[in-house]
Amino acid sequence: MAISARNWLQFALWAAVGAGAVVGLLTVLTIGIFVVPVTAILAGLLIWRGDRGLAAPGVVTGLGLPLWYVAYLNRAGPGMVCTQAAAGGSCTQEMSPWPWIAAGLFFVLGGMAICLIKRRHVGR
Repeated sequence: MAISARNWLQFALWAAVGAGAVVGLLTVLTIGIFVVPVTAILAGLLIWRGDRGLAAPGVVTGLGLPLWYVAYLNRAGPGMVCTQAAAGGSCTQEMSPWPWIAAGLFFVLGGMAICLIKRRHVGR
């Protein structure tokens, strides 16, 4: 059974819910107070009007997206990374991006695999 464009859109929206939940919980004392309500509203709309069968695989996929952002932020690592500007410079310690890329890949590919397996079983 082929997956329609509408199902892929709902899958992507469920992934946004998963990513928003992780970001909201990890940053609850800063931007999380703004992210959590938006994520909750999106989740409520998807529960009300969307395909609930895409919820679990979409949320699992969304868990990997913030991990890729952390990998992007540490793309010059590992080690001490210095930047120069006209007014001066700064140095910061960065982690290796590879463990973050691997963990994100695990969640993103795992969620997509769950989605495809579930759709294959529904089609039978």
